[in-house]
Amino acid sequence: MDFANLASQLNAGTILPEGIVIITLLGVLIVDLIVGRASSRWIGYLAITGLLGSVVALYFQWDSSNPISFIGAFNGDDLSIVFRGIVALSAVVTILMSIRYVEQTGTALAEFIAILLCATLGGMFVCGASDLVMIFISLETLSISSYLLTGYTKRDPRSNEAALKYLLIGAASTAVFLYGASLLYGLSGGETQLQAIAHGMSVANVGQSLGLVIALVFAIAGIGFKISAAPFHQWTPDVYEGAPTPVIAFLSVGSKAAGFGLAIRLLTSVFPLVAAEWKFVFTALAILSMVLGNVVALAQTSMKRMLAYSSIAQAGFVMIGLIAGTDAGYSSMIFYLLVYLFMNLCGFTCIILFSLRTGTDQIVEYSGLYQKDPLLTLALSISLLSLGGIPPLAGFFGKIYLFWAGWQAGLYGLVLLGLVTSVVSIYYYIRVVKMMVVKEPQEMSEVVKNYPEVSWNLPGLRPLQVGLVTTLIATSIAGILSNPLFTLANNSVTHTAILQPPSVALQNANINAELYEQQ
Repeated sequence: MDFANLASQLNAGTILPEGIVIITLLGVLIVDLIVGRASSRWIGYLAITGLLGSVVALYFQWDSSNPISFIGAFNGDDLSIVFRGIVALSAVVTILMSIRYVEQTGTALAEFIAILLCATLGGMFVCGASDLVMIFISLETLSISSYLLTGYTKRDPRSNEAALKYLLIGAASTAVFLYGASLLYGLSGGETQLQAIAHGMSVANVGQSLGLVIALVFAIAGIGFKISAAPFHQWTPDVYEGAPTPVIAFLSVGSKAAGFGLAIRLLTSVFPLVAAEWKFVFTALAILSMVLGNVVALAQTSMKRMLAYSSIAQAGFVMIGLIAGTDAGYSSMIFYLLVYLFMNLCGFTCIILFSLRTGTDQIVEYSGLYQKDPLLTLALSISLLSLGGIPPLAGFFGKIYLFWAGWQAGLYGLVLLGLVTSVVSIYYYIRVVKMMVVKEPQEMSEVVKNYPEVSWNLPGLRPLQVGLVTTLIATSIAGILSNPLFTLANNSVTHTAILQPPSVALQNANINAELYEQQ
């Protein structure tokens, strides 16, 4: 095989965005090695520049005529571009909120950013991987980096405990997912590429075999862990409470988006013959996630644990779009994850800022905060109300779109349960807002009474301010000016071959499988 033919088959330009992230990662390590701790003042900006460059590269790859690369192992279609963009943007905001936080913990910023970029790289590859080997390597890159980030503040016993729990549960979920992948490899006759697996199983007529059902259950277990869906949520509350707050901000958006991106690609490509079965399983997961997440969140006293259970409930809402299995369903998932990126990271930025100034994240300590810090109160109120689905904020339109897609698909019971649990969630969100805004001066908490004077001139606070204002503005206007995001979500679905009608998708699968065999 000559070099020109090999280069055309590799089509390495498809992973240019990931290449930019790799170069940025190497640049961060080299600069830190040469300059040392003195680089911590601007090394975060270097990483942000690289990530934004990666997002720009993704923009120019939109509607590519040849998205398949590395002999079918990676698919840079429009669906993957949107999910990769969500992962990269979540890393950008995470770095903005990390600089002051990491410096205050006394740990090295460059290593933290390097590990975060590794996690970002893994998440971006997961969103486009269409080969079992690449899926597994990408998942492990994301997972191992997440374990390291969770235990990064090694002097904090809670961080160590969270990292250990996350590692043990994550290792178990990885083993289960890998066993499901090995079953797919065997059932398809030794194929690893997703379209070739679907073709191999259709030829072997194993559509309703026990092995395929077991592989499906194991694959869903691995995905459920990544998106923190009940009953695979056991790690979520403890990790959210013990891990550094910027880390859980990234996990709540970046890791969840990667999990849903993998779910759409894997389920629609490999398991179309058992679509009724996987939709039934995800219906059970959605019901459990919405009920457990919202009900248990009512009893939480810590903001981080409350947002942990909120994250579980949000996964349940997003699964409605996945279960619908229509263009509107997938579009609603993407739209909700786009607005969830802004509103959730806005909330975590507020929690970081409050904890930096007070040293606590207990809900009762927010009493009377409006008297001392109006901007923080406004931003946290907007983000929580948006998460609750209060109009005209972004979260309201995201939930309406999800519920509408579910209703069109005939998921009446699931949509009604989603509406009821949304009402429940509004209670614990508004409780925090009421505590911050309505409390009389004499009911102010001791922490707020001793609240330091608001100043943005301290080292590392300017990036935090930029992240706070940016996410606040995006959360506020993304609902009112949501049409561009709607269009982006719809186009990413309609331009993606694997989400076309079954007859067209099967034809594409057979064509891709034949090409794969020829190569």
